[in-house]
Order: sequence, then C-alpha cells, then structure tokens
Amino acid sequence: TFLDEINWYTEACNAEPGCLEFKWYRDPEDSQRFLLVEAYKDGEDVAHVQSDHFKRSCEEFPQYLVETPDIINFKIDGKTEWDKMAEFKVD
Repeated sequence: TFLDEINWYTEACNAEPGCLEFKWYRDPEDSQRFLLVEAYKDGEDVAHVQSDHFKRSCEEFPQYLVETPDIINFKIDGKTEWDKMAEFKVD
C-alpha cells in the first residue's frame, strides 16, 4: 500500500528536530485519497525541503500518485506552539 511504500519518508520527517507534526490521514470515503498534515518550527521547513529524504521523495512519489497533489502552505510568524482550545477546556 501507499503508506507502507512511503513509510521511510514518514519516519524520516517525524525524526527531524524541527518537525512538530507529520501525519497521513486516509479519506474514509475513498481509500486511495490521503491528507498529509505537516507542521514545522519557524525556519525548520527549509531544512526539511533540503533534506536527502525530501529530495528522494520528489523522485519516488510521482510513481505512486494518480494526480498532482493539492497543497495549502502557510506560515504564522512567531507561532511556535499549538494553542489550547478554549471550548474544550479541561479543569
């Protein structure tokens, strides 16, 4: 399966010092579609895209894909931690 084939990449990304989150989610309605959520500390995204495992993924991943992935990429200046959700506060 896709996740098995690219597990080396997932593990390498999660091991990066600046990685806050790197996780794949399978679409419950279409087992061939995935969502990747990744978050990095400020500036650490540069090291990520310059890593050997990222470069390898650029070469290998297209063989597993049926279409070019959509991406939403944004930076929140100064943001280094997750916020607490006020609506679900635990006392």
